[in-house]
Amino acid sequence: MAKRFNIRMAGVGGQGVVTGSHILSTAVINSGGESTIVPFYGSEKRMAPVESYVRVSDEPIYEIGEITFPHIIIIFHPQVITHGKSYTMPFYFGLKEDGIALINNDGPMNLHKDQARELEERRAKLYYFPATKISLEVAGMDLATNMALMGCIGAITGLATMAGLEQAVKDRFLGKGFVVSGGTAALDSVVERKFKKKQELIEKNVAVMRAGWNYAVDHGWAAANIKRVEEPVAGWNYAVDHGWAAANIKRVEEPVATATA
Repeated sequence: MAKRFNIRMAGVGGQGVVTGSHILSTAVINSGGESTIVPFYGSEKRMAPVESYVRVSDEPIYEIGEITFPHIIIIFHPQVITHGKSYTMPFYFGLKEDGIALINNDGPMNLHKDQARELEERRAKLYYFPATKISLEVAGMDLATNMALMGCIGAITGLATMAGLEQAVKDRFLGKGFVVSGGTAALDSVVERKFKKKQELIEKNVAVMRAGWNYAVDHGWAAANIKRVEEPVAGWNYAVDHGWAAANIKRVEEPVATATA
């Protein structure tokens, strides 16, 4: 049976909504699936509404354009809900029955009673995911919030592998992808200035993405075939050697093979 998800992402300028959607789309293709993407935004400035529409499937996709009836909605910023910073209102408009709302927030939000009722009638699954908190804890910055969300949704859909996501990040920051707007180019420059080398930037983003993936698995949100991904020893030690690791974290030495008589 075909596996397909229509995903509507909504956030505000400066969060990397469009970049995140491109990375997810590329990751699904890298993993052997199919995907199309259409970004939608007005003025390129911080905190302005941004949406992006991503279709992912394990079979060919022939549609392109706005997604009116999504299976999944991803809310990058609580103000999409509390301040109506979205081109689609209410934020769950068109969400299919038994659909998923992945919301970047540290815990459940106090929704208006009518919103809560309508979501309950649709049997919507509300997944409150602390993406910004994870980004700060793992990468030391909030600009990797989109990476946490893409790792989480990759595990939820089951259509992207962690290897596919990691390759998509490398393609994005090593110049193999493409810049979708002047705004994302400026954001990339801001992020890159925070790191001495692009390799460090990639490692940080992949680590945040991995944390998002594992959060989905640990909370029972992930697709049935999805398992936790553990930090490779080389990546773990790279973080320790570069002073990124928490104070209690030490290098992990791999066992050395010994000859036997």
